[in-house]
Order: sequence, then structure tokens, then C-alpha cells
Amino acid sequence: VRLVESGGGSVQPGVSLRLSCAASGFTFSSSDMSWYRQAPGKERELVADISTHGGRTSYADAVKDRFIISRDNAKNTVYLQMNSLKAEDTAVYSCNAKVPFKGVYWGQGTQVTVSS
Repeated sequence: VRLVESGGGSVQPGVSLRLSCAASGFTFSSSDMSWYRQAPGKERELVADISTHGGRTSYADAVKDRFIISRDNAKNTVYLQMNSLKAEDTAVYSCNAKVPFKGVYWGQGTQVTVSS
């Protein structure tokens, strides 16, 4: 199982970024996917998750109405569109796969820094 995040960077408040997580080594379309983040000195928190075919999504209150999680099962990729970024969104963002009968897997993460 491999999860590789990309798309992070350093941006100013108010702009948008789109994170991608490319998956391989498992049946992506059968796995619920999530994005988590961990800010310095804080515990990792769930940002958003999406069901196997995208019919169900959920978001942390802090990002609701700003972030959108989506997936493309043909490309084995899950995305996190982040709009109206704030300084408090600064964190390492990691994707997470819940693979049936195998377990939970994590990517290495991608840094997002929001600063003026």
C-alpha cells in the first residue's frame, strides 16, 4: 500500500490550494479515504472524509464551507480543495486509507503553510 500526497506549499491567507493523494497497492474504489492534519504542538485531527464512491462526505467544523474532498476512482486519487486559507490551517496534511480486511494506512504528508 502506498499513499503519496502532493500540492502543499507556502501561501498567503485567502488563497486556495488543492492537495492530491495518489494511491496504489490496494483496491482504491473499495476504501474510504480521509484527510488529516497536524499542526505544530497539536494532535492530529480529521479534516474530511469520503466514502468509496464519493456519495458521502463529512468535514471538521473548522473547514466546513471552505474545503472540499473528492475522489477519482479511475485515477486512484483523492483530493482536498482548500479555499479561503487561514493561518490556522497551517499543518502537515496526510491522507488515510481504510482498506477492507487489511487495515488503515497513511501517507507521509505534505506541508501547508499559510502566512502573510
